[in-house]
Amino acid sequence: MTDRQNHSETDRPTDPAAQVVILGAGPAGLLLGNLLHRAGIDSVVLERADRDHLHARARAGFLAENTVRILDRHGLADGLRRHGRPHAACEFRTGDGRFRLDYARLARGERHTVYPQQHLVADLLTAYLDAGGRVHFGTEALRVLDTDGERPTVEARGPDGRQVRWRARYVAGCDGRHGAARRSLPAGTAVHHHDHGLSWLGLLVEAPPSLDAVGYAVHELGFAGHMARTERITRYYLQCERGTPPDAWDEDRIWHELNVRMRAAEHGPLRRGSVVQRTVVDLECDVVEPLRHGSLLLAGDAASMLTPSAAKGANLAVLEAELLAGALVDDLARGDGRALAGYSERCLEHIWRAQEFSHWMVRLLHAAPAPPVPPAARAPHGGPSGYDAGLRRARLEALRTSRAQQDWFAENYVGL
Repeated sequence: MTDRQNHSETDRPTDPAAQVVILGAGPAGLLLGNLLHRAGIDSVVLERADRDHLHARARAGFLAENTVRILDRHGLADGLRRHGRPHAACEFRTGDGRFRLDYARLARGERHTVYPQQHLVADLLTAYLDAGGRVHFGTEALRVLDTDGERPTVEARGPDGRQVRWRARYVAGCDGRHGAARRSLPAGTAVHHHDHGLSWLGLLVEAPPSLDAVGYAVHELGFAGHMARTERITRYYLQCERGTPPDAWDEDRIWHELNVRMRAAEHGPLRRGSVVQRTVVDLECDVVEPLRHGSLLLAGDAASMLTPSAAKGANLAVLEAELLAGALVDDLARGDGRALAGYSERCLEHIWRAQEFSHWMVRLLHAAPAPPVPPAARAPHGGPSGYDAGLRRARLEALRTSRAQQDWFAENYVGL
């Protein structure tokens, strides 16, 4: 093939282009787009969903103080300042009773702001479009090519089903663990994966919160969780067997399990309402290492996936997007590539710390699935489940009684 033929097939003048092509219109992709656009960097966001779906896609909503500071710093916190609600306590319920941690009075004195993620996404999207940013909805990125060079290409399928190639200087993969960015990683890239072997039935309930705190219930039947979303919507979680379909339990069973596991008879009734959304979440986590592969850079869930046990995902995404935006601006506007060279290492420090705390929370709230043990090999008193239950009691007792343990918990629960 001649140079002219190669040029005509892979780099046509009609191919759309941007300095940075961003895959995914979640918190990471949209914050990155806003910051690049304000710095005069030409960017475009490719999002496979439509705008209505983005506004309706319910996600976690506990924003750490550092996340709020980042959004404030860039003038993007108006919505959460108007409508977000401060949250500063969690309550643990066990067979030995209950105790409360007012974590805003511990460690650094930081709290959460409850602001559903779909509202944050809507704010960031509106700000980006109002400023003249470009978003192509209904456009699915298929793969990223030529990441080793300085002219990577994103192959995508538009809303009309036709394929288009986007040319770029850099591609920011913010499109989750199943997106094109991860599919385009070079062979041999390390993806560290861990499956806890546990699953949650996630429920959005049309009912006011029953607690003024996040509720964590540790029960022999399985974990149950209560998280406020708005004044009218509450998020609940119920541990379930792996492979349980979202619609396997009817509402009577759901409310029975919630009341039993959260010990409503002892600690007060739950406000009942209609279940408006169900999902099953398998508690898995992973980390891609490194996060930069030539001209392809990862952020958000494309960089690492966390369990929802500690509400770190959106907060990591915002932190990574700010770091990546600053590094790209330094490189593209000032010719200084040092921050971009250190982007992966800097983010991974935060990611692994978040992973460690999330892992600790999973072990605190659940009995670890015990491997099969032949009956003859089992101890006559206790065994794997009894041992694990003893460890959980010890961890919970330390959390209830030790100020040092409480400060450690608060620092990691809110911070990154």
